[in-house]
Amino acid sequence: MTEAAVIDADAPSSAAGHDAPDDHAAKHASRGLPPHIDLAALYRDSGIGDVLAELDRDLVGLAPVKTRIREIAAHLLVERARESLGLASGAPTLHMCFSGNPGTGKTTVALRMAEVLHRLGYIRRNHLVSVTRDDLVGQYIGHTAPKTRDVLKRAMGGVLFIDEAYYLYRPENERDYGQEAIEILLQTMENQRDDLVVILAGYASRMEVFFESNPGFRSRIAHHITFPDYGDAELLDIAERMLSTLNYRFDTDSRRAFADYLARRTRQPNFANARSVRNALDRSRLRQANRLFAAAMQGGAPIDAAALTLITTEDIRASRVFVEPLAQNAEPSASFHTLGADEPGAAASGATASRAVTAPPG
Repeated sequence: MTEAAVIDADAPSSAAGHDAPDDHAAKHASRGLPPHIDLAALYRDSGIGDVLAELDRDLVGLAPVKTRIREIAAHLLVERARESLGLASGAPTLHMCFSGNPGTGKTTVALRMAEVLHRLGYIRRNHLVSVTRDDLVGQYIGHTAPKTRDVLKRAMGGVLFIDEAYYLYRPENERDYGQEAIEILLQTMENQRDDLVVILAGYASRMEVFFESNPGFRSRIAHHITFPDYGDAELLDIAERMLSTLNYRFDTDSRRAFADYLARRTRQPNFANARSVRNALDRSRLRQANRLFAAAMQGGAPIDAAALTLITTEDIRASRVFVEPLAQNAEPSASFHTLGADEPGAAASGATASRAVTAPPG
């Protein structure tokens, strides 16, 4: 507790009727504890306001998520104030569940939550370890326990983020070792909850089934936060921010074309919010490069920075998302065209693509 957060015993109260009862005051005096706490000063001194401001600035939308994070931060701040006055009722349970579709900012929010917890002194390190089933579950007898314990050792003192946590539980496979990892996690979450915060993440419907099958997890989770899908306008904002970071830009026509792209793509399978936006922009950048290269090989004039930064309508509408003749045209002979993994018609590659098919409707 900093000096700025503590009001001296002789200082006048700012509001009548807010003094602690006499017995509490006597108890605090006998223990040498301050009788009053300035929550505003505690908030300023902790620096969590900076973290929450970064969350607002860096993440588009997600108003319900940001509200919940602020509520949790306020609760933890008050718990720290109660502790300083000898009123603490034990360490609060901090394990969380983030549920929502891919690309909705769950990992980013987890990183900010770790920073809030660290600044308020609930974890020793501003440290997050992100893992999946493969990092925890072994392939043979005797392999799972050391893998899981090694992950827990690395995460201790900070936050362990388990993405797609429901894949730990595979009841259809009698020889699966996921249950062993679950038992170790549950024991650690209970016995070392003062030194480790676990955040489980994944699709909402699958997380619900996971909790029904593993009630021990549900009873240890204090905060359930649902991440909504982004709207089309928010996705367009995200796209422009991504382009700006990479020194690219839309013009009026290409911005309209990308808005059209989003209106179509969000209604097709495998859409993954900001992740799909990033993939679409990567494909547009490849098309831009192919277009510029093809023009140069055909004797075009030297290009300037404006041309190198501009994503044009042509670069966007060449996507197979558009059922238009332009989308079926062959690329120039000098280009190097490959189908983007995020586009409909592309073969699913890896676990992410195959799992996205089963995403609940958003």
